[in-house]
Amino acid sequence: MITASLILAAGRGSRMKGYEGNKTLLPLLPENGPYAGAHPILLEILKNLPSGPKGVVVHHHKEAVIAATHGLRISYWEQPVLNGTGGALLAARPFLENETFDHLLVTMGDVPFIRPETYLRLVQKLDHDDLSLLGFRTASRKRYGLLDTQGEEVKQIIEWEYWHRLSTAEQDRLQVCNSGIYAFRKAVLNQALSALASRPHFVTKTIHGEVCRVKEYFITDLIQYLHESGRRVGYLVADDSAEVMGVDDLQSLKKAQEIFRNSTLPA
Repeated sequence: MITASLILAAGRGSRMKGYEGNKTLLPLLPENGPYAGAHPILLEILKNLPSGPKGVVVHHHKEAVIAATHGLRISYWEQPVLNGTGGALLAARPFLENETFDHLLVTMGDVPFIRPETYLRLVQKLDHDDLSLLGFRTASRKRYGLLDTQGEEVKQIIEWEYWHRLSTAEQDRLQVCNSGIYAFRKAVLNQALSALASRPHFVTKTIHGEVCRVKEYFITDLIQYLHESGRRVGYLVADDSAEVMGVDDLQSLKKAQEIFRNSTLPA
């Protein structure tokens, strides 16, 4: 069975104050400050993914991303407009439809510490699931999307803007957070991509000083769609919430650099 991987690496990361580059190129081995150094996050992700075709969705500083991964037999797919995680998936549609593989992993470009065995376990769930996603438990659910589950299946992802308005009892029922890492059976991808393309969200944003109404697409919409279509959506809970930490601000970057430094110290 062949597993392809798609890394979403298009964005800059607006919460990384003082950094203008592509967030996936932030160093895990800093030198002269946290924003300069060696071993970019993206290379650590690529190292841990299973063998098989690999695609990277690019946009912000795409030339730097391509240069940093030169020679690694990766295909690049430009997301012309930053229109959500689902938009990134649609930007790579030729890769998803034409590449030869059985399973697809989709991972964010700022989550460096997913272990190879965790990716493998997530893919193995596709023996029974059409889509499986990686969840985690944490004492502080912050603004993560939460899994609404029924037994071993996921019915939908409830985003913070909705779940924080629920009763305490309802919130207590939602204990597993969404990591944003997914595994698909290729057999469901065409159906899923067509459904995703037909379900845009219209969002008001300020772009270059102008208020615009733009279309955005979200991978999380696919969970509810596939569940309602009779497809099985399962989940795996990570053993350690640190494994799924995303590097989305300076504090989390420094923490990731400390974790990486301690994990690579000689015995």
